Amino acid sequence: MEGRAGIYDKLWDESYSRLKTGSVETDHYIDSPEDKRYGITLLTRPDVMVRQKISIFLEKLCDIEPRQYYYPNSDLHMTVLSVISCFDGFHLRQVDPTAYQKVIQRSLENIGSFEIHFCGVTASPSAVLIQGFPTDSTLEVLREVLRDSFRSSELMATIDSRYRIQTAHMTVVRFRDELLNPDAFLNLLQEYRHYDFGKMKVDRLELVFNDWYQRRSTTRRLAEFRIGV
Repeated sequence: MEGRAGIYDKLWDESYSRLKTGSVETDHYIDSPEDKRYGITLLTRPDVMVRQKISIFLEKLCDIEPRQYYYPNSDLHMTVLSVISCFDGFHLRQVDPTAYQKVIQRSLENIGSFEIHFCGVTASPSAVLIQGFPTDSTLEVLREVLRDSFRSSELMATIDSRYRIQTAHMTVVRFRDELLNPDAFLNLLQEYRHYDFGKMKVDRLELVFNDWYQRRSTTRRLAEFRIGV
């Protein structure tokens, strides 16, 4: 937990001055019909109690900064592994989803369910994140098993091509515009900096074909997996 907390703290420290001045990195693709970035992701979704607490938090943020992009409940997720990172020009017809399902199913044979504690928020210059902390090493082991499995397969994969995923965060806000009320926005983030959003048991994973923002309207579920049963 200490290592992940360090990553979150570093993000917060590096982004604080940007948030303070309202000069954040804006995402110009959010509302663009020209955005054709798609990929394949293995993910899990927060349970009802965690979603409810996040929803209340986002409503408060939205009251202060209504022009930003807030993830709806249907789109909230924690990435287990980005199998094919979103890129322009990727189409599902380029791969065989069943083959990916088989690789993942084999990788899960000795993996049990695990727990994530969502506690506190952090930020990057372009987004607000809910901090997630696995309560044991299962997620880390699972990711390594999946990496090895895909490396030894002949399937198309871009695992860790953008960055090596090490945390269990959820991205919940992306910045469309510079902040109009940076002090109030930052004050609320600080109020929630160590807020307990709750723990959830992860015993269900989804393999999805998705756009950059994991919008439910464009997401296609390819497979669902139960673990620890």
